Amino acid sequence: MLKLGFVFLILILIPSLPVALSKYGVIEPLLQGLDSKRAPPSVQEAAAFGLLKRLLPTHLSSFELKIVSKDVCGGDSCFLINNHKKSSQNEAEIIIRGTTAVEIASGLHWYLKYWCGAHVSWDKTGGIQTTSIPEPGSLPRLKDEGLKIKRPVPWNYYQNVVTSSYSYVWWDWDRWEKEVDWMALQGVNLPLAFTGQETIWQKVFKDYNITSDDLDNFFGGPAFLAWARMGNLHGWGGPLSQNWLDQQLVLQKQIISRMLELGMTPVLPSFSGNVPAALKRIFPMAKITRLGDWNTVDSDPRWCCTYLLDPSDPLFVEIGEAFIRKQIKEYGDVTDIYNCDTFNENSPPTNDPEYISTLGAAVYKGISKGDKDAVWLMQGWLFYSDSSFWKPPQIKALLHSVPFGKMVVLDLFADVKPIWKSSFQFYGTPYIWCMLHNFGGNIEMYGTLDAISSGPVDARVSANSTMVGVGMCMEGIEQNPIVYELMSEMAFRDKKVEVPEWIKSYCNRRYGKAVHQVEAAWEILYHTIYNCTDGIADHNHDFIVMFPDWDPSTNSETGVSNTQKKINLLPPGNRRYLFQQTASDKPQAHLWYPSDDVIKALQLFLAGGKNLSRSLTYRYDLVDLTRQVLSKLANQLYYKAVTSFQEKNIEALRFHSNTFLQLIKDIDVLLASDDNFLLGTWLESAKKLAVNPSEIKQYEWNARTQVTMWFDTNDTTQSKLHDYANKFWSGLVESYYLPRASTYFSHLIESLRQNEKFKLIEWRKQWISQSNKWQEGNELYPVKAKGDALAISKALYEKYFAE
Repeated sequence: MLKLGFVFLILILIPSLPVALSKYGVIEPLLQGLDSKRAPPSVQEAAAFGLLKRLLPTHLSSFELKIVSKDVCGGDSCFLINNHKKSSQNEAEIIIRGTTAVEIASGLHWYLKYWCGAHVSWDKTGGIQTTSIPEPGSLPRLKDEGLKIKRPVPWNYYQNVVTSSYSYVWWDWDRWEKEVDWMALQGVNLPLAFTGQETIWQKVFKDYNITSDDLDNFFGGPAFLAWARMGNLHGWGGPLSQNWLDQQLVLQKQIISRMLELGMTPVLPSFSGNVPAALKRIFPMAKITRLGDWNTVDSDPRWCCTYLLDPSDPLFVEIGEAFIRKQIKEYGDVTDIYNCDTFNENSPPTNDPEYISTLGAAVYKGISKGDKDAVWLMQGWLFYSDSSFWKPPQIKALLHSVPFGKMVVLDLFADVKPIWKSSFQFYGTPYIWCMLHNFGGNIEMYGTLDAISSGPVDARVSANSTMVGVGMCMEGIEQNPIVYELMSEMAFRDKKVEVPEWIKSYCNRRYGKAVHQVEAAWEILYHTIYNCTDGIADHNHDFIVMFPDWDPSTNSETGVSNTQKKINLLPPGNRRYLFQQTASDKPQAHLWYPSDDVIKALQLFLAGGKNLSRSLTYRYDLVDLTRQVLSKLANQLYYKAVTSFQEKNIEALRFHSNTFLQLIKDIDVLLASDDNFLLGTWLESAKKLAVNPSEIKQYEWNARTQVTMWFDTNDTTQSKLHDYANKFWSGLVESYYLPRASTYFSHLIESLRQNEKFKLIEWRKQWISQSNKWQEGNELYPVKAKGDALAISKALYEKYFAE
């Protein structure tokens, strides 16, 4: 394990002046301190070469990789690509230099993309396309002067605090190693590193006489740790075994070690005030309050209403310091940047700016006493999600409660709702322009490519800009690879990207060749699916996976009039509608583009399939696009079915509901034809981490519950968060979503047949019982694809859209 330390020097920023005092204003000394503490060049070069070996083992001798000083790049972080001056046949063809191993990896990726037509995405979105790369000895040459690309801003941040639960929870080191490689290739140099923190907390709380039994009721289960960490719940899905705790700590050390070798700066967690109930018993005079209910059904104390230690209490600083010191002891002095979101959907008890300033100062003191050079990294989502509380005086009070340069804010939702514009650049506080994009790890084709291609540039060149980075803060990964590739490039783009030309290049790289029908399809997708401009945060409301819980005979859910909106509060960073019910008298699924245009894109995509049938990237995109089109068709069928019910037309109801159910079956067959849309993979990865039958059962329940009900229920009321983390996965579609819809429509038909009111409560009772059994089940689901995706997609297109 590398033991690195960073020394931060602070330069006072005067917010009213343009950032001309130094290149990066208040963080310039900080960056210099970070540079002085990186791994030695030989370590970083070896790490970059190891990445090349894993990515392209056939071309190890084709590249020379070398660390250079920032002086070569005029004091900036950069990469340089040049032809190698060969003196013999066996020497390298291309030399890639960079100021860190991340820059080297980014330069390698840039060369493979723009000179060799290669493509790198997650395995679950088709993986890498390297067939277009020439054989060793025949790599494309650059112009004599080569290429130099500088970062326009210092940092490329990565992850959301909930990604650890929605995407990473069941990962082993093999999968993490691939992810860290992906980060480096995309230029990520400031990643969140949250794995294994429960083990550190166990060590900290042991010093306060808090037992393992006390912690059994504090930590959440593996799939719900993100929300236990934030104080939204406790105990749900737990307890955590010592095996889990030990295993995750070992994994965290591997992750951090590789990040450091590549020249990244990991962001570690810090203390936000969330404490076990036992602490109140041990310290009866401490300022510990019990929080209110967070999305439970009946405020069950087994997992509801966690305990918060007030930052103004001296014990807060003491525990905060202890946690930082335990991390340093365990990992070494690896970072000075710590995440803390103590006010995220947890407003202070008063909006008095002076009080808020006191709280912010206490939070920072708890971090800085553990690491005197600490910088507080905070998600800025609260300024959007709780804007009624966080007005300018309150925002300034919090941001100015710590010294300038000691806080960095993530403008978490800048791709849709940028806060930098309305907060005068966060009142002088450095911030990172972030794309949120995905909620709950949902599978939905969606993007805001125009905003991504221009937003970071607009923010950086704006007057008095305090922007110091770009970031990707999605809740779940492994979807929409086009969005993440463009957003990653913005870490190296100093001008706006011409998206139409970029997409054409992306299309050819992704499949390894130019196919005009597929290029035409992508042009349509750019103007429709990938150019959402309505500002709505909720994307995947398709009724198959997020089935409306309402009585269509009254046009409202019980207790909600049809002139009201039904709003459910969701996990921190994610407040949005489960579905919106208004006077339009039907639940509304989000649709931001003309469906017929996307159906045309599918037709073109299929027409080009004969030239791409063996491409894994093409197959993934084909299955995803076909699923997208069919799921929107299903929404229309749902509308027709409930309209038939309202019109008391039982035959039409039978017809449309049966068509809806058949479409669910067809989508499941489609998804089964690609390895990356399988429920079995998720469940088996969970069970693989278990060491005994009890853990196997617990982990599988966690995995099944998160993607379905999510949180608690009672006999007649579904979880408020049901379907939040919905997935279009084969197995889940047929075994879970299909019987739910079938049961619902059966109740509708029976109510018409008996000329009775629809029994919503009876349907809920039946469905919740079925769901509980499914969550507790252990049926096996395939982990390998079956069927010909192209043939299946063509058949479904003919079946549903030929006319």
